[in-house]
Amino acid sequence: MKMKAGCSQLKPVVLILIFSLCFYESFQQTEPQVCELCGGSVLNVSGTVGQFCASAGRIQGRCCLGNNTSGPEHIIGLDLSNCSLTQVEDLQNASKALIIDLSLNPMVNISDAVFQGFIQLNQLILPPVISCPGGNASWEKVEAKEGNRVCEGQRDLCNQTGQLSIECPENSLCGPNGPGFFECSCADKYHGYKCLREGEFPSLQVFVPLGASTVVLSLVLWVTQRRKVKPL
Repeated sequence: MKMKAGCSQLKPVVLILIFSLCFYESFQQTEPQVCELCGGSVLNVSGTVGQFCASAGRIQGRCCLGNNTSGPEHIIGLDLSNCSLTQVEDLQNASKALIIDLSLNPMVNISDAVFQGFIQLNQLILPPVISCPGGNASWEKVEAKEGNRVCEGQRDLCNQTGQLSIECPENSLCGPNGPGFFECSCADKYHGYKCLREGEFPSLQVFVPLGASTVVLSLVLWVTQRRKVKPL
């Protein structure tokens, strides 16, 4: 009887997760892809991203996609150089990129938050007036090169000593979260506010209401969009 009860409780959870994923994918497909923020393609020979991609992946638009035979492809290089961009606000589709080129654009500033979560970013090429995200302390090497500012070798703030005072709560671990950013995550068997609660995380009680609210919100958005345009 206990096994049957457990299975009957899991079925709604599975259905909710499936519906949530379907709606999430449908909304994701309508978002602009970072590879199409600029016309043209990655420069094969003269461009830094093109040289990197020649041996590491394949070019699609302004992106270099990794050679991954065991799973979905992801962006490992992004070339948005000479795209007449005055600002950049969202590059999250390229959060796994190792190299990004934003040179030759009329930008005067860019928020550090744009690169939050870019933990694998190893080389960033910027217009000379823009500082490296997180400051020079977040990079092994910062130099002016060919009229650009080049940030190389992202540093892990959690491993630095004598420069920043990073204190995560007790029962938590510090982890990198992009240049100039770090995050504290609870250690095993701890969860909750400041990781003060010990024991298994109550996933069933949390994710069932969350999944249900996601489905309801998605349905409301879908119905709202359908009713926006009405015949006269």
